[in-house]
Amino acid sequence: MTSKHVIATTHTGSIKNRFARRFLRSLLKVKRSDRLGTGTGFQSNEEIRKRNAQRIKTAAYRSMARVVGPRKNWSRALLFKLRYPARIQGAGLRKRCLVSKKKRVLRKENKVQVISREPSRADNLRKLVPGGDSMDICSLLDETAHYIKCLATQVKVMESIADLYSE
Repeated sequence: MTSKHVIATTHTGSIKNRFARRFLRSLLKVKRSDRLGTGTGFQSNEEIRKRNAQRIKTAAYRSMARVVGPRKNWSRALLFKLRYPARIQGAGLRKRCLVSKKKRVLRKENKVQVISREPSRADNLRKLVPGGDSMDICSLLDETAHYIKCLATQVKVMESIADLYSE
């Protein structure tokens, strides 16, 4: 079999392959910027390692979200968060309050009773999935399943890349 035939038979359109290509390109950019000496001043090895770990993590999330594209809420939310980190952390945007976190007041026969309940499982899930705070439960479960699948793909690709570099 020739190499052209091998390339033609592999499924190049899969999420795993597209993510791997995009992630490797991002890693090359990180490596190139390190060689150019983007850091200013004197930095310890620990600071450099933390910065590079953060850049690799960001590259992995950005690559996965870009491969999925805008058709999923979690990828749009993640890309927005990566593009505008100051807005998320600062004063620009406020998170929506979830109904289950609010205290409700029930009035029965002139008695005021305050009911406070703990966050439900769906509320906890909304915190984990990017963009999940604005979804109904059906959409949230669909997005969560897709997000988990993509994270599993991300782990497999990163493990295979690590295996290539460790040999």
